[in-house]
Amino acid sequence: MRKRVVSIEDIAKEAGVSHSTVSRALRDSPLISPVVRNQIQQLALSMGYIPNAIAQSLHNQQTNTIGLVVSSFSDPYFAELIRGVEEIANPRGLSVVLTASHKDPAQEVAMIENLQRRRVDGLLIADSLASRLDLDRIAQAAIPAVLVNRQAEEPVASLPSVSVDDETGMGLAVEHLVASGHRAIGYLGLENRPRTNQARLSGYRKGLARAGIEVDPTREIIIPSSKLHGMEEVEAGQAYLEQLLAAGVSAICCYNDMLAVGLLMACHESKRAVPEELSIVGYDDISLTRYVTPALTTVHQPVIELGRQAMQMILDMLEGRQASDQVLLPGLVVRASTGPRTHA
Repeated sequence: MRKRVVSIEDIAKEAGVSHSTVSRALRDSPLISPVVRNQIQQLALSMGYIPNAIAQSLHNQQTNTIGLVVSSFSDPYFAELIRGVEEIANPRGLSVVLTASHKDPAQEVAMIENLQRRRVDGLLIADSLASRLDLDRIAQAAIPAVLVNRQAEEPVASLPSVSVDDETGMGLAVEHLVASGHRAIGYLGLENRPRTNQARLSGYRKGLARAGIEVDPTREIIIPSSKLHGMEEVEAGQAYLEQLLAAGVSAICCYNDMLAVGLLMACHESKRAVPEELSIVGYDDISLTRYVTPALTTVHQPVIELGRQAMQMILDMLEGRQASDQVLLPGLVVRASTGPRTHA
């Protein structure tokens, strides 16, 4: 049999006081003496009283929830981002409401508006492709919002953001390969992440230029797909190995780790040794990179810290403090998928 929920009326009857007295005591109202407040709160605890979260939110004008919009549930990148957000939110008693746009700008905006209707206290919008005008409108809704690694190319001044210096990150990857003797270095990117892909491609090209290597367009492939994500990115990496090899590359820089894992799988299937015949570098440093064979050299993107910083910005805004844009620095993690150039 289901146990009956203890109500404020039950506590009032047991304590011999009015409903309003119990209600005020449970809200720590100064209209009730500290001694009586403590007695009623202890009684409520002993009776197993559970506060009504909806009623509390109506009274406090807060729901203790934060909305987080990501582009995919299947991408390990977002699992780490969520972890960082929750590390800051949970100790503050805040719950995270998660939803995915699947890289559809219209769906993203609809989900954000739905979260606003649910009266979340703050919004985190990751990998956003929404237009500047849509985000400007969202910023006017008086709910604190922060962009995390925004993807659309036009700037948005109305909302603070936190991101990673992707140009520097990919430059580190190229410098590592050049130092290992590689000069025929390819790039495999994604069309559906326009801003970060452009920054990483720029880092790749500038890295080549610093080494005195001329850019070869046949060694640059940007996969043309608007909604490719998760394991589909692994399959895409597999599909483009032969085209890059035909361009004569001895090493490849990938937009992310999922594409790089796809290349590793294709090399294994075609019996090409990594890194003896081909060096491969990923980007993000998701946990999977440590367990594939060979372990993947990758650019470490501080994704968990991205989540932490974004959530802290929301807390600052909720407490009346101004939040400013933040750019985090990446670093290179060298593992077994890269090595000296040994083939002509």
